[in-house]
Amino acid sequence: MTTSTDSDRPGRAAGTVPVLAVVGRPNVGKSTLVNRMIGRREAVVQDVPGVTRDRVSYDANWNGRAFTVVDTGGWDPDARGLAERIAAQAEIAVTIADAVLFVVDATVGITDVDEAVVKILRRAGKPVVLAANKVDDQRAEAEAYGLWNLGLGEPYPVSALHGRGSGDMLDAVLAALPEPPPESYGEVGGPRRVAIVGRPNVGKSSLLNKLAKQERSVVDDAAGTTVDPVDELVELGGRTWRFIDTAGVRRRVKEASGHEYYASLRTTGAIERAEVCVVVIDGSQPVSEQDLRIVTAVAEAGRALVIAFNKWDLVDEERRYYLDREIDRDLVRVQWAPRVNITARTGWHVDRLVPALDASLEGWSTRISTGQLNTFLGRLVSEHPHPVRGGRQPRILFGTQVSTQPPTFVLFTTAQLEASYLRYVERRLREDFGFVGSPVHVQQRPRKKRER
Repeated sequence: MTTSTDSDRPGRAAGTVPVLAVVGRPNVGKSTLVNRMIGRREAVVQDVPGVTRDRVSYDANWNGRAFTVVDTGGWDPDARGLAERIAAQAEIAVTIADAVLFVVDATVGITDVDEAVVKILRRAGKPVVLAANKVDDQRAEAEAYGLWNLGLGEPYPVSALHGRGSGDMLDAVLAALPEPPPESYGEVGGPRRVAIVGRPNVGKSSLLNKLAKQERSVVDDAAGTTVDPVDELVELGGRTWRFIDTAGVRRRVKEASGHEYYASLRTTGAIERAEVCVVVIDGSQPVSEQDLRIVTAVAEAGRALVIAFNKWDLVDEERRYYLDREIDRDLVRVQWAPRVNITARTGWHVDRLVPALDASLEGWSTRISTGQLNTFLGRLVSEHPHPVRGGRQPRILFGTQVSTQPPTFVLFTTAQLEASYLRYVERRLREDFGFVGSPVHVQQRPRKKRER
């Protein structure tokens, strides 16, 4: 999922593709319709209201024209509490959009909430396309035309689930959107991609909001508030970064169910898309098995890693003592990862993320010449040769670095090296060459036995 960023002012910024906001009350099928429009299952969908909470952007293309679709949570202007903050994100989406797709459940008809949303859309002054969703047959299509009474023009009957009528609706969407500029196609490179990951309720969304200097993600004391990954371009340290806020990983993907299962899949996908991951851990609580599982998942995915201990304002001297012991005991496998102590709620030491991210990305991209590597290996083998096993002593003939991001080495050997010796080689590589913040993969290729 590649997303576009938001702008602080209404309308379209120069040089960006047009933006379509998809809005409507809860459980009318907005996310299902978004998946239909972008041609893949990206938005998390479940047959209960309130699954989508933040505004989430996706790249879309129809008839050769590119545009950005912004999915939003259910919009109820009279909502309170968490639902009120979800509705606020929908209002922001309308403000930054070039056009609006207003989704209504045709099987229910016009409700008081729909009429209240229409009044807000009229005040916004944006072109509106009316989608009458859940029209699965001819009878429902006839009922959909009762939505003319909303005063938004022709309703487009569509079945987000089956795709019925989606082509006509997308044609109307393109007619409402301005033409994208030529330079919007084929963008190369871009900001460094940073995924914010961790278990539920450790402060990931609060960290993104503090970095973005706006309420970009919905924050609530209830665990599991974020469901879809939320992208945001952030100016930090004089540069632009793309931060991705992800759903809290509560358990293994295969053990999850419902929208939690799909949220876990999206989080795994966000880790794969990122270059560096900030694993947020609640410093005021003991390091949990789930924290360790997430750190291991990032390392195994081959991504650069920064560990941020959040809620540091709640960490007293006694807790710091135990936390140091937990780090030495539980995080010994990732001692190479930079650690930053922060308080996302107040912004304390959040700026220290920049040097930590830079160090991790530099280690992630480090390359050693073949000459340097083999000089190092010759010295290592003479100082600490592989132990003799069964009357044989495997030797390293030579080695090469086959790739970066992450640094990956292949050792050509006379026989199979023990796993403990490979770990020793990795440790010595880090001592001599750094690789701060990056996993290092050491592979071996034993020489084949000659056939008589």
